[in-house]
Amino acid sequence: MQKTAPSLDHTLTVGEGRYAIVAARWHAEIMDSLIDGARSALSSRGATESQIDVLRVPGSFELPLACEQAALSGKYVAVIALGVVIQGETSHHDYINMSAAYGLMQAGQKTGIPVLFGLLTCHTIEQALDRAGGKVGNKGEEAALAAIEMVNLLRTIKGN
Repeated sequence: MQKTAPSLDHTLTVGEGRYAIVAARWHAEIMDSLIDGARSALSSRGATESQIDVLRVPGSFELPLACEQAALSGKYVAVIALGVVIQGETSHHDYINMSAAYGLMQAGQKTGIPVLFGLLTCHTIEQALDRAGGKVGNKGEEAALAAIEMVNLLRTIKGN
């Protein structure tokens, strides 16, 4: 049974502020689809090209540091982390996935800037392709929409 995310409030817009998309380089074809999905989601909610920066890192393990630094820079209202980790024959993927997930969560909590988790943690390339614009949707798009929602929520909480 496929799970679906709850509906996003379709009245939410980007508003002012810039969004960083921090993306790993591994699995270039899949990453390009995730980045395109994130850009498309931001654009569809009113973002201009000047409000979207794409920052590249070597791999998913490097996402937390780059995302934290982007959030601390004061340039961005949200940071969207995108990466792909495919399970291999060793347990290497477990260390990458857990470290990246924990580091991204910590970056958002430490900085008070939404840091969104768009890291695919799949068993196969086929599963990753399904989640990068295939039959399961585009997790880059989902992460960007969640970023917009979080930015709007924090603005409401802060009374902006």
